[in-house]
Amino acid sequence: MGPAWHDLRVTAPAQQWAGPLSAAVANLCGGLLAQVSPNTAAGFQEVLRRLSAPLQVAVAGRIKSGKSTLVNALIGRRVAPTDVGECTRLVTRFQYGTVDRVEVVFTDGRKQVLPFDSTGGIPADLGVAVDEVSHVEAYLTNAVLRDLTVIDTPGLGSLDAASVARTEALLGNELDPVSRSAVAGAEAVLYVVTQGVRQDDQQALAAFTAATASREAGPVNAIAVLNKADTIAAETVEGADGDTWRAAELLARRQAHTLKPRVADVVPVIGLVAESVETGGFTSADADALRELAELDEGTRETMLISADLFTTWDCGVPVGVRARLLEKLDLYGIRRALTALDAEPALTAGALRRVLLDASGLAGVRGKLNAVFRSRADGIKAAAALASVTALAAASGDPGERQRVHDAIEVLLAKPEAHQLRLLEALTLVASGAVALPPDLAEEVLRFGASPDVADQLGLRGRPHQELVAHALERAGWWRSFASFGATPAQSRVAHVVHRAYFLIWQQLRGRR
Repeated sequence: MGPAWHDLRVTAPAQQWAGPLSAAVANLCGGLLAQVSPNTAAGFQEVLRRLSAPLQVAVAGRIKSGKSTLVNALIGRRVAPTDVGECTRLVTRFQYGTVDRVEVVFTDGRKQVLPFDSTGGIPADLGVAVDEVSHVEAYLTNAVLRDLTVIDTPGLGSLDAASVARTEALLGNELDPVSRSAVAGAEAVLYVVTQGVRQDDQQALAAFTAATASREAGPVNAIAVLNKADTIAAETVEGADGDTWRAAELLARRQAHTLKPRVADVVPVIGLVAESVETGGFTSADADALRELAELDEGTRETMLISADLFTTWDCGVPVGVRARLLEKLDLYGIRRALTALDAEPALTAGALRRVLLDASGLAGVRGKLNAVFRSRADGIKAAAALASVTALAAASGDPGERQRVHDAIEVLLAKPEAHQLRLLEALTLVASGAVALPPDLAEEVLRFGASPDVADQLGLRGRPHQELVAHALERAGWWRSFASFGATPAQSRVAHVVHRAYFLIWQQLRGRR
C-alpha cells in the first residue's frame, strides 16, 4: 500500500476525515504549520476545519429556476422558503445538527438564534435588517445532511442587486471575512437550469470557486439539473414522439453538450412534484381526490387537463379548492401521471401513488448522480479543493521561501502512488478549464474519467464484453505513455502520465475480475 497517510501529526483536534486523501492533506497542513507565517497558518487551520466537515454543495442558478424547491426535495423537508421574501435573498446553509435551529449570521459576526416556524420551515420574516445579514445557518437532525451540506443561493438575474452580489460572492468574487469563513466553503455545485441555457449560466459556472482558492467548475465538481421538465412542449423536441419526459431527456442531453466541460452531466427533474411527495405535501386526501377524478368520464378528464384554468373551473364533483390544491402540488403533468396509474390499477394506495409520482419526478436520477459524482469521490473533491486552498494561501503570503516549502510538500504528497486520484482530479480540472489544451477527441477521452465512476463508461465502451474492456484499457495505457514521451508539450505530458496510470490501474482492476 505504500507509506501510511498518518505519519504527520496535525495540531488541530482529532477529526473524522472523508477518507485517506483528506487525511493526507490534513497531515500536510499540520506538518507545515510551524514552517509558515501566522497568517498562512491561520488559513491552514481553516482548511483543516473544512476538511473535517461534510462535502459542501452549492445549489445555484437563475431566479425562479426552482432551486429552493429542489433543495427541499433533496432534504425531504419543506424548510427552504420558495415564495418571494427576504429569506430568498439570502445565502442559506443547511447542515446536520443535533437540535433543529436557525442561526442568522450578521456581517459583523453576531449571531441570532431563531426557531423554525410552525410548518417546520425557516421563518418568512427574520425580524432583522436583511442588509446587515451575511447568511443563514439552518441546522437539521436530518440523515441526508450527515455527509452533505447544502447551500441554497439567491437567484442570478434577480432585480435585487444585493441578493445577486451575495450569490456572485459565493460563486467566485471576494467575500467579507465573516462570509468567507462561513459560506465560501462550497466544494461542488449543483446548477439548476430551465429550458434554455443562457450566457449567464455559462459565466456562473465558469466563475465557480471551491474553498478559498479558485477551482473552476468541471466534471469533477459540477452537475446541472434541468428543472421544470414537465413544462417542456414535447412537440418542439425532435425525437420525443409527443412524450414530455422523453423530450426532457433529449433536451438535457443537448444542454449537457452545451455546458461541457463545465458539468459532469445534466439530469431532468420536476422539482415541484419531487418536493410535494418527499416532504409530506402529498396526503391521503390528495390520493382520494385523484381517485374521484379518475372516475370521471374520459372526455371530461381530457378537457380539464388541457389547461390549469379548465382544471380548476370545469364543472365536476371534486371541489374547486381541492383541485387547486392538487394543481399547486403536482401541476397538470403530475396529475395526469397519477390518473394514468389509477386507470391501470384503481386500487392503488396513497403510498403507492406517492411512489409513482416520485418516480415520475426524476428525483432518483438526481440523487443517483449526486451519489456517483459527489458522494463517491467526496474524499478526492475535498482533498483537491484543500490543496488548491493551500497553494493559494502560500502564494498570497508574498514569501518565496514559504511558497517553495509548501510547493515541495505538495509535490512529495502527490508523488505517492496513493495520491493518484488527486493527480487525476487535477488533470481533469486542467483539461476542463482549458488550462491544458488537447485535441477535442483526447480532451473528451480524459473527461470521461470524471463523468462516471463506472469503468465501462470511463473507457467509452458501455455494454461491451469484459475481454474487450481489458484489451482497450491496456492499449490506451500504452498510447498515453507514448504520447507523454513523444510529441506532447510539458503541460500535456503531465496530464498524459496521469491518464496512462489511470488506464493501467483500470487494466489491473479488470484483470482481477477474471
